[in-house]
Amino acid sequence: MKKMFLTMALAFVTIFASAQFMVITTIDQPEENAEWEMSNITDNMGIGYQLNDKITIGAVKNGEDYDLWGRYQLKMVYLSVQAPTEEMTDNLNVGVGYSLKVWNDLYVEPNYSMPLKEDTEGNREGEFKIGVAYKF
Repeated sequence: MKKMFLTMALAFVTIFASAQFMVITTIDQPEENAEWEMSNITDNMGIGYQLNDKITIGAVKNGEDYDLWGRYQLKMVYLSVQAPTEEMTDNLNVGVGYSLKVWNDLYVEPNYSMPLKEDTEGNREGEFKIGVAYKF
């Protein structure tokens, strides 16, 4: 039992030692007649864990709640998925984006996402947003 515990502890330490984390945020444009505030940047902050070169998973703040998100890196772009923790399949958003390396591990990420299902009014409009990511 002691050997199994030590083996599991060593495996977890190895995973976290070689891990690459990233902090992301999406910049929200203020509504009409509103000024830019720090909350336009911090309302959608999240953290992700890069499993390998292509797959990243994480959690992001969405207003007062948290959403789960995932990303699959292709050659030039990434495919993304984001869903709330409750009613996940009904509110699933999918998108595509590009990571532009600005400086060291700082990236600017233009992306377009849209919901998979229509809302109650029959709309299924997508959104173009600008994000910022930092990998460490």
